[in-house]
Amino acid sequence: MFAGRYEYTIDDKSRVSIPARFRESLSQNHDLRLILTNLDGCIVAYPYQEWLNIQEKISSAGSIRKEARAFLRYFYSGASECPIDKLGRILIPQALKTDAHIQKSVVIIGVGKKIEVWAKEKWEELVRQATADPDQIADIVSELGL
Repeated sequence: MFAGRYEYTIDDKSRVSIPARFRESLSQNHDLRLILTNLDGCIVAYPYQEWLNIQEKISSAGSIRKEARAFLRYFYSGASECPIDKLGRILIPQALKTDAHIQKSVVIIGVGKKIEVWAKEKWEELVRQATADPDQIADIVSELGL
């Protein structure tokens, strides 16, 4: 499981470090391969085995609505296997960076079974929106049983 928030800078060759804590979790529970794709305005990174689980769920879903098929085309078209190098970095494909509006500064967060890479500005806006209404936060906390 991944949790936490880390700020990094992408280098001139489009590489970014994966937090040591995440690499440790990957090496203990998976291998050091991540599958990157676009989702929700950011780059999402799935451990290779988790990606296989997602593919299995999708293929066993049976009939899929037209809108879901369109989304899956987008989701799969961005998929790229990105091994973690000896220095703990991954190379982010340019198309994924462009779609996520990433230039230099990123926020890398752990979200359960996946890792998300956000453009720092987009992350800050997401946090502002998510925390703007205390009553809504209370409802969500209650709904989730936290």
